[in-house]
Amino acid sequence: MSGTAAPERVDERLVRTSPLRKLLGRPELGSVVGAAAVFLFFAIVADSFLQASSFGTVLYAASTLGIMAAPVALLMIGGEFDLSAGVMVTSSALISSMFSYQMTANVWVGVLVSLLVTLAIGAFNGFMLTRTKLPSFIITLGTFLMLTGLNLGFTKLISGTVSTKSIADMEGFDSARALFASTLTLGGVEFKVTILWWAALVAIATWILLRTRFGNWIFAVGGEADAARAVGVPVVRTKIGLYLGVAFAAWISGQHLLFSYDVVQSGEGVGNELTYIIAAVIGGCLITGGYGSAIGSAVGAFIFGMTSKGIVYAEWNPDWFKFFLGAMLLLATLLNAWVRKRAEATA
Repeated sequence: MSGTAAPERVDERLVRTSPLRKLLGRPELGSVVGAAAVFLFFAIVADSFLQASSFGTVLYAASTLGIMAAPVALLMIGGEFDLSAGVMVTSSALISSMFSYQMTANVWVGVLVSLLVTLAIGAFNGFMLTRTKLPSFIITLGTFLMLTGLNLGFTKLISGTVSTKSIADMEGFDSARALFASTLTLGGVEFKVTILWWAALVAIATWILLRTRFGNWIFAVGGEADAARAVGVPVVRTKIGLYLGVAFAAWISGQHLLFSYDVVQSGEGVGNELTYIIAAVIGGCLITGGYGSAIGSAVGAFIFGMTSKGIVYAEWNPDWFKFFLGAMLLLATLLNAWVRKRAEATA
């Protein structure tokens, strides 16, 4: 018998990981590469793209999408979808406007009522999902159709038209506009306050994912809900919480919509839910759940902003925008898949 001792096993958690391996393991790596490529492309083909004023416009376009893309990304990491997110934004704005106008109250009363109702819609989505065990696609598609009908039906019933009445002369309007739709000027460049809301939501979402127990639960239920439940993860509470997060962001976006334009068209928001999902997927989230990041959703939203405004600055026909958006979705998905394979190969 040989007296050679078996090699000592090393705890894999104590093994030092190279910076390259850590970089390849980041979900948003592919989207960052894509964002750099889009930026360079429009910097070359559009002379006005690099102007400071253009940068503020691009960030605004990205922020209006990114506010919703961050919680949608968390929901997708948790393995679910929300097809009602787009019209929920419009519902939030309509509730604030019509309640304030009809009750002749301070607009802040309407804003708070809208928050409660919007959160209730999010809770309804999460409750129905966890109780019925139906796919989130079916549950939220039903909510989407109901909200679309309610938005139009109630607006015509109360206002007599498809848009709300003006509330610009009501008490509290100016302070609400300052919070949700004001413009900040820095160095002669105008920036919308939505950029700050966007940055705050991405920071909070990132902190939740990477620094809290709830973040671990999100990854667990997105990876395998039954296995997560078996080890004590509160799956029901986690999924309802994710839908509440989407609803809260929809409330913020809805108030921005209302206080930016004063009146709201009841048919707005249809189709925006797909754009939120696209931004999350471009940012590295998997359709199957369990993988992604909030930062990636921000990069995906920034790519959207650069593309939507870059086409205008390049003086191209805006009808081509959807083509570029679809092409970016396919390329980003392929790039993200390649990055994940490289990360697994070097693990």
